Parts: sequence; C-alpha cells; structure tokens
Amino acid sequence: MKLNEHITTIEDVEEVNARLHEQAVQVGAETYQDRVKTQATHCKFGEGGICCKNCSMGPCRITPKAPRGICGADAHAIAARNYARSVAAGTSAHSDHTRELLHVLHSAKPEGPYTIKDEAKLKALAAEWDVKTEGRDIYDVAHEVAMVGLMEFGKPEGFQLFTRRAPKERQETWSKEGILPRAIDREIATVLHMTHIGNTAMPEALIRQGLRASLSNGWGGSMIGTEITDILFGTPQERETTGDLGVLDGDRVNIVVHGHDPAMSEMVVAVCETKEMNDLAKSVGAKGINVVGCCCTANEVAMRHGIPMAGNFLQQENVILTGVIELMCVDVQCIFPAGATLAECFHTKFVTTSPIARIPGAIHVEFKTESALDQAKDLVKMAIENFKNRDAAKVYIPPLKQKAVVGYPTDQIIRRLDGVTNSHVDVLGSYRPAIDAIKSGVLRGAVGIVGCNNPRVRPEFSHVEIMKELLKNDILVVATGCASQVATKYGLMNNDSKWFCGDGLRRVCTLVGIPPILHMGACVDISRILRLVAGISEDWGVPMPELPIVGCAPEWMSEKAVSIANYVVSSGIDVYLGIEPQVTGSSEMMEWITQGTRKITGAGFIINTDPKELVQSIIEGIEAKRTALGI
Repeated sequence: MKLNEHITTIEDVEEVNARLHEQAVQVGAETYQDRVKTQATHCKFGEGGICCKNCSMGPCRITPKAPRGICGADAHAIAARNYARSVAAGTSAHSDHTRELLHVLHSAKPEGPYTIKDEAKLKALAAEWDVKTEGRDIYDVAHEVAMVGLMEFGKPEGFQLFTRRAPKERQETWSKEGILPRAIDREIATVLHMTHIGNTAMPEALIRQGLRASLSNGWGGSMIGTEITDILFGTPQERETTGDLGVLDGDRVNIVVHGHDPAMSEMVVAVCETKEMNDLAKSVGAKGINVVGCCCTANEVAMRHGIPMAGNFLQQENVILTGVIELMCVDVQCIFPAGATLAECFHTKFVTTSPIARIPGAIHVEFKTESALDQAKDLVKMAIENFKNRDAAKVYIPPLKQKAVVGYPTDQIIRRLDGVTNSHVDVLGSYRPAIDAIKSGVLRGAVGIVGCNNPRVRPEFSHVEIMKELLKNDILVVATGCASQVATKYGLMNNDSKWFCGDGLRRVCTLVGIPPILHMGACVDISRILRLVAGISEDWGVPMPELPIVGCAPEWMSEKAVSIANYVVSSGIDVYLGIEPQVTGSSEMMEWITQGTRKITGAGFIINTDPKELVQSIIEGIEAKRTALGI
C-alpha cells in the first residue's frame, strides 16, 4: 500500500491541539476549548428551536405548562420561524459576498488592480445573459454583465436567471410548487416579513419560503459568485498544494489570509509573490514570505495559486498559537471575534478588512477596489516589519502536513473524463464515462461532503470516518469548504489516497488520474456541485432525485449551512446531517424537514449523530436508489 510517509490520524491532530492549548494557558489566553466548557450546558429551548424573541412581549419559551407564547404561537410556529430566519441569514451571507464581487467586476479595468482573468467564461456568461459581445471591449462587456448580476438581487419581476441551468424537471417542480426563486433580496425580505410578529404561524408556509429563499442562494447568489470569481481570478485547474499547521515556516514571514472573500486575498497573494516584498523580508532577517490560507479563503487561493492551507474553521486559533504568524488578515464570515484578543498574547497583527466583519481590538483597514493593491502592499510591509517582534520562546510549529490535489470545478472534471473516453469520441464534453462507471457498479455513487467542523462533537472525527467508509465502498466523494481541508489534513485528497478505496473506485481514480475526493472549492462553490449533479442528470436522462448521489454535512454549524442544505434538498438531493437542526422541539418541523419536503422537492434530511450509523444510512440510501434504477 503506497501512502504518504505518515498518514495523519485523529489522535495526531488531538495531540497537537492539546499541545497548542498548553501554549495558550502559558500565555494567559483562552481558546474555543475553554469557551466550550463554560457553555457546556446548552439551553434546551434554543436547541429545540422553541424560544421566541421576535417581539418584546417575550421572550417566550414553550413548555408542557406553557404550550403557546403570548401571541398564541405554538412550538411548531416558533421553531418554523426560527428555522426560516436561519435560512434567510445564510442566504444573505453568501449572496452579499457575491454582491461585493459583482461590484469588483464592475470596477475592473485593464490597468488593474482587478482585471479579467477568464475572458472565455465572461463571454459565455454574457451570451447566457443576452449581453452582446461582438465588437465590444471586454471590459465594457464585464461591466454590463456585472449590472445584470446586480439586478438579480432586486429586480422587480421575473425569476433567478440561473434556474434555467437546472434540468427541465427541476424547473417544472419549482414552478408547480411555487418555490421558483425571484429576486434574492426579495426572498430574504419575505422570510423576515413572514416571521415578524403577527404573520405566518403555519410551518408548511415557512418551509416553502425557506426552500424558495435557499434556491435564490444556490441557483442565484452562490452560483453567480462562483462564476464571477472565476472570471476575475481565473477558473481553477488541478494543482498540488499542502495542508495543516506544518505548512508554516519558522524562517519566513508568515501571513495568513482568512475568511471567504477572494477579492482581498488575491491582492495579498499577488504582493507576497513579488521580488520586491521578498527582498524586503530578507532585509529584516527572514528567508522570504510564506503566505497561507485559513477557512474558505484558503480554498480560493489554494485552487488558483497552490497556496498552502493552514487550517479550517476550528483551526484558526491554533494558527495564531504557533507563535509564528506576523499577520492574520481577515475578510468576512466564520472569523472568531476572539482572534483579535488572542493575537494580543503574541506579536501577531490581526487585521479586519471589511465593514461586514468589524471586531473589537483588531486593526481595521477597509479594502477599497480602487486602492486594493496599494493596501495589500501596506499590509505585507506591516507583516515584514513585525517579523523582528517574534518571540522564539512562544514558537511551536506542529510537524503535521499532508499533500493534496485541489481544483476540480466541473470544467476540470469534464476535461479529465474526456481524457479517458478514447473510442467514445462522440461523448466528449459529457459525464458519460462517469455515468457508465456508476451504471456498471464500478462506482456505486457519489457523495458531496460539505460543511464546518463543530465542537459539539469530536471535531473532524465524523468527517474522517464517513469519508474513509465511503471510499472503501467505492463511492466517490466531492468536497468543498472546511470538509475539503479535513480531507487534506488526513491525507485523503491526493493521488496516493486511492489505496483507501475499494477496487472499483481505485480503478477509476487510477484510470482517470484523480484522487478519490475531489476538491471543488469554497463553501460558496457548492453551486459547482449542483451543476455537476444537474449535468449528470441531463446526460443520463434521470431526474436529480433518482440519482445515486447525495449530500452530507457531518459537522455543520452555521446559518449558511442551513441555507445550503435547503437548496440541495430543493434540488432533489437527499442531505445527511450529523448535527441535529434546531427544530427538535417541534414534531411537525421534524416531520417537515425529513419527510414533508419529499412531497415538494423529492428529497429531505436524514439525521443521525452517530457517524458510523450515518455513513451506513448513506450507503443504504445510495444502494436503494441504484435498485430503483435497476442497476
């Protein structure tokens, strides 16, 4: 069995976590582990979703003795309202991310700082959105495309343009069920209006609006964001990188880009790669600059530049605790406010760059598109000047590091499949080779594993156990966000990891030249997974709900995850959850999210907090779909 020299285990990671926590104790800092202990007794009303504070008559909590709030809302209404608001918040996060990128595209010009990196994709999108390109300057086209995209947020009539990318069966289902998404901002505002005091108390109506709002994310905001990011910064191609805390370098200036918005990180990476800045770093005694990523920003820069991924959501404090970070530069989403306080215990400069994520104690430098490159230079210089302040007594770089192959958008997967079609030249540019492998049983199916890591459970254990079991059972995995970084940390996202697979999946990976877990990008890029499944559905002629393809979020934690899970279910794809949604206080809501949505979209949630049982239910679900297809 050919593997890395040492494959990281969950015990290895936990040993490093314990060592870094000792470092925190020694410098008088607290970490999420400490805060977990102080929050150990969770509010049961909050867990069940049956506490309402949507007006000042309360808060109202539902108990057997108090089955209704002051307004008369029962547990089912309250849980449904809270759930719908989570969908709206998650939709707003991903979609507002995209709004900013569209403004960046609108400001793009040949002299920079932001330019067009993928003209072919821009022209293809322009054609799809009826924007004329012939005889026009590419930047004029870009600016008009940006305005069309911005109109998707507030247009007074019509539906999301990208829903036309979905298979006809999905479009007809959404239209028939009244959940075809309109303007993004309208769907978010409708959720908030419906959940205001004195409005909807019927779970079904809130479930339906939640599905509709989520679709404006998956087939709207997120999908637009992915397209615009590719146009601005280049469509990812497969490339090698490394991951985990061992990517930090004790001899270099270490700069961390953290968050989700690539507009800032792209500028920082570009500056860090210049000879001028590396020479400046050498002038202060460093051997150069080492820029690394954290969270989804890490995925963005890894798949476009091969930048190492230092860690995911729960690793962000550990990155600082190594004592070698000169600068942590953050943008939006999934950023611990505690990071600024923790940085004060070291020499680390903690810099926020967006008005969306202001944090007490941080240095704030608001990124502006017109001055982004100059601002990035200032930040990198700040890091270089800070190198001399590093305290050797506080330095500990863990020895854990694994290699990974990243960057598999649908375009890249198609190219890889085309490379092995040989005599099937008539199906170049399709998913037929993958479909043939599934139909023959060489591959049993596929699972999209997404989502965060979560201290409510043993962090990352569920991800790793589920991934390994799926690979062993010849099930291909595609991953985004923090889940992809888990796969990297444990040596599961490189070409050597095919030896974890069953015979069928190993054969496919060897033939196609891919790892068994395909990195598809950041969490906003789950829209790529939608397009992948839609493409397979159309090439196979099988509706999306009938395909042996499912989604799984073993340790989800954010409101974005609630929106994502809903748009995946709305797309007809079952979603397996390892953390219970906060609706358990309502039997009606539990019924709606697990069974009721099946009557609307053909899919629902399957929930099990035991990873061994959850993965078995995934395998059984895929086999049941195969049986129904007669394969």
